[in-house]
Amino acid sequence: MIKKAIIPAAGFGTRNLPISKTVPKEMFPVGLKPAIEYVIEEAVDAGIEQILIVVSRSKQLIIDYFDPSFELENHLKKKNKLELLDKITVPKVEILYTRQAYANGLGDAIRLGKNFVGEDPFAVLLPDDIILKKGRGIKELIATYESTNSSVIGLKEIATEHLKKYGVIKGAKVPEIAEKVYKITDIVEKPQHNPPSNLAVIGRYVFTPTIMKFLDILTPGAGGEIQLTDGIKDLLDKENCYGRIISGDRYDIGIESDYIKLINKVYELNNESV
Repeated sequence: MIKKAIIPAAGFGTRNLPISKTVPKEMFPVGLKPAIEYVIEEAVDAGIEQILIVVSRSKQLIIDYFDPSFELENHLKKKNKLELLDKITVPKVEILYTRQAYANGLGDAIRLGKNFVGEDPFAVLLPDDIILKKGRGIKELIATYESTNSSVIGLKEIATEHLKKYGVIKGAKVPEIAEKVYKITDIVEKPQHNPPSNLAVIGRYVFTPTIMKFLDILTPGAGGEIQLTDGIKDLLDKENCYGRIISGDRYDIGIESDYIKLINKVYELNNESV
């Protein structure tokens, strides 16, 4: 049922300065592919057919990367290097783009896709978070959506000392749906004291189109930006919303140690497949 996805990729990437001043963090190499390609492959594996990438004027490199390169294709054909053509094949999904004119928060980036999603439920994948295993990540959330017909948020159990960096949910288990699913009753953005649980929100979501109505009327929140968390809090008063603990390892490329672990893991997996 979920055929559309939004990938917000317009941020400054301040956690990755100085390199992100010129190289978008979404294009950081992980093996021989950029990070965002892993996210798109995850979406395609889950049955997504259309992706809207929200970019800024400094993210032209992303658009160029996913454009066909006819000159390179012709060069490889002339040189009889046909085995390399698969390496530059554009993912089998329709990719569209829109521009966020200025940094105004994750909620603002998502609401730019209002016309794209229309009245359809849709997925959101943040390209900071990489989940390597096929069948994991957004595919699990889509399965939960199909069971509940409600918005679903990706969760991970996080050590207490790190919860202040995340949105954290309050909720109760609903084992009749699935073992790792919670019905969310509240969500707190980056709690500095007394977090409501150890369940942190990570960069995977499935939303009903109702979320757009709330994002449309939000006023700036923390940091003077349109916060997705505020939209979710309003959504909770209108509709059921669930959280699901995502299986598999998740790597945040905005954290240097995570990025290095991810590179090492991909290198290990590539060597195993040789």
